[in-house]
Amino acid sequence: MPGTPTEQGPRNSPETAQPLGAVVGMLKGWVERCGWVWVSAQIIELRRRANYSMQFLTLRDTSLEVSAQATATNAVLDAAGPLTEGTTVLACLRPRVWNKTARLSFECSVIRIAGEGRLLAELEQRKRALQAEGLFDPARKRPLPFVPSRIGLITGAGSAAERDVLTNTLRRWPAARFEVRHALMQGPRSAAEVAAALAELDADPRIDLVVIARGGGSLEDLLPFSDEGLVRAVAAAATPVVSAIGHEPDTPILDLVADLRASTPTDAAKRIVPDAADEQRYVAELLGRARTAIDARVSSEYYELGRLASRPVLRDPGSALAGHVQQLEMARLRLRTTIDRIVAEESQAVDHALARVRAMSPKATLERGYAIIADSDNASVASVGDTEPGEQLMVFLADGRLVVEVDDAIPGPRPADPAGDATRARAPR
Repeated sequence: MPGTPTEQGPRNSPETAQPLGAVVGMLKGWVERCGWVWVSAQIIELRRRANYSMQFLTLRDTSLEVSAQATATNAVLDAAGPLTEGTTVLACLRPRVWNKTARLSFECSVIRIAGEGRLLAELEQRKRALQAEGLFDPARKRPLPFVPSRIGLITGAGSAAERDVLTNTLRRWPAARFEVRHALMQGPRSAAEVAAALAELDADPRIDLVVIARGGGSLEDLLPFSDEGLVRAVAAAATPVVSAIGHEPDTPILDLVADLRASTPTDAAKRIVPDAADEQRYVAELLGRARTAIDARVSSEYYELGRLASRPVLRDPGSALAGHVQQLEMARLRLRTTIDRIVAEESQAVDHALARVRAMSPKATLERGYAIIADSDNASVASVGDTEPGEQLMVFLADGRLVVEVDDAIPGPRPADPAGDATRARAPR
């Protein structure tokens, strides 16, 4: 257009040409007087270099093919949360011109994720803080009871999630019993109402587990189930909690702290009770296997019993004793022979001893014609000096006794006493 600076000639002549550095300096001063300004843009490139405090990123207009280079410190990027290429952000920028290259770039002091990305960033920061406390630790998750006696259910009144949980649970396990508490499942009061219902069910000793169920929805609709207060209430509950929020892609923080995460309310019904039909088939299968095992064991034992009964020792138990009986008879014969021999030898020895005794007995002496003389005291008289005239003596013969009176004692030569015993023996009575 006529009159614009671009159509005017140079402001100076070649003789008065300005140094390039001076011109760039003037441009730098004019550009940087623009100051800080908030812009909406999309991150199309982000290069984070280790050990550098200043990082580089490229921003592009969300609707036009306009892009610009920007720099930001690590602190600014970390404060913004997880940033990825393609994220739409709100950035506070200040234009700068580099003296050496006259290159235009922007200095960024604040970055905020825009729209849904901002919510995701806030949730990610909250998730990291809770994870650092150990609330998501698998070691603290409790197993669900195999067959709960009573199930607590927190859901919206008359909602599809309530019908799905009740219908599918009772279809799988008709004996299931529920304690249902209705609460708002979206909006600013939802988290508080769900936490209150959880506290009530957790205090009921009849409740074995609690299911929190809601259908799908947008990120904003599911925000109450990432509320920090509700998450901490679930972590502190003594009763196992099942999270059944939204659909498979939906992952509120409640899913991470719950003892079990179900992808949908229908999936929760499949996870909290067994299938009665499957259990009946399994029991029937176990009974069949038990019968088969028992029959096989009985058959095996019957065969073993028959094999044992066919052994000779069981067909004729006495045959095993035959050899021992023969040995016993031989031992008995040897014992009898030995006893007879010993008895004969001992009998012969007794006869010899008896003969010697009889040969030495007074009766044998009397039978040879000798006599034994005894005084009135029945003491034997071995010497004429043991008598006095007129004394009556008893003469013992082999066939009787004689009573005699001493008329006179005529001493004669005294025979030697072989035993050397001068003691007077007693005569036999």
